Amino acid sequence: MNSIDERFLTRNGHAARRLSALLINRPTEGDAARLPRVRDLAAELGVGNGTVQAALQLLEESGAIETVARGHLGTFLVRADRAILWRLSGLGTVLAAMPLPYSRRYEGLATGLRSAFEEAGAPFAITFMRGAAARVSALLDGKVDLAVLSRFAADQLMERQPIDLIADLGPATYVGAHGLLLRHGVQLDTEGLRVAVDPASEDQRSLAERAFGGREDVTWLESSFIRLHDLFAHDRVDATVWSLDEVQGKLGDEVEVLPLGDEIPGDLSLRNSSAALIARSEGSEALAAVSGSLDLETVTSLQAEVLRGERTPAY
Repeated sequence: MNSIDERFLTRNGHAARRLSALLINRPTEGDAARLPRVRDLAAELGVGNGTVQAALQLLEESGAIETVARGHLGTFLVRADRAILWRLSGLGTVLAAMPLPYSRRYEGLATGLRSAFEEAGAPFAITFMRGAAARVSALLDGKVDLAVLSRFAADQLMERQPIDLIADLGPATYVGAHGLLLRHGVQLDTEGLRVAVDPASEDQRSLAERAFGGREDVTWLESSFIRLHDLFAHDRVDATVWSLDEVQGKLGDEVEVLPLGDEIPGDLSLRNSSAALIARSEGSEALAAVSGSLDLETVTSLQAEVLRGERTPAY
């Protein structure tokens, strides 16, 4: 362990670590780069003025920041190495829960999220979970800092759970589109239509109920995407609504793909296709530290490159 590391284990070093978390999001240009007064930082950290001054000096010596005093205007932050600040802060790795990466679109989304967080100086990792409810449960239990859902599922769950919307990445960032799947030889008006529904998916269940829920003769069969091919192939299901990202080229010739009808409002389709980032309402210290410097355009632009085949997924 070098001398600087040892100094970060002292009282001044502990204050420097806490100060690191406060400085990660601070701009380094213009009036916004002016640091709070030492006494204000001391009050926020619950330490003395001298401790704050020593903590700032430690951060400068470590290469984490560079400041310039401009007389009565105050002290300005002119350079900040977010990666060093993050390491010193001890905030750890930001962990996100995402759907299983079964589609190029999800691989692109994972690639974009990882790049955006790492550019902001935050170590980032992904855990993949099937079902919006499972991802929200992990979020509420504090097992992850961030969860990725469709905007539709996020809106539904925010009404019932203490979670907040961090960002809506826009149409076609979660799925491209949904389609109506019909086994060949079966008509939509067939009596006793057997319809597959995924109980783990807020989106799929809602769309299927919209498309077929007005009929009393429908038989609902619970299924996941993994089982869907076998159910169609062995004549155990007749129809469903599903994400085309999942099914195209994967269900064989026995299934016909039809467009969804007017029973699916345009707003619902848009919210089902948009990726939403959500967090606990009480917040995650790690997520709060990085959110101000997160470039969401990086996420969508890299996702688009993966979808066009111009970038290899890396997550």
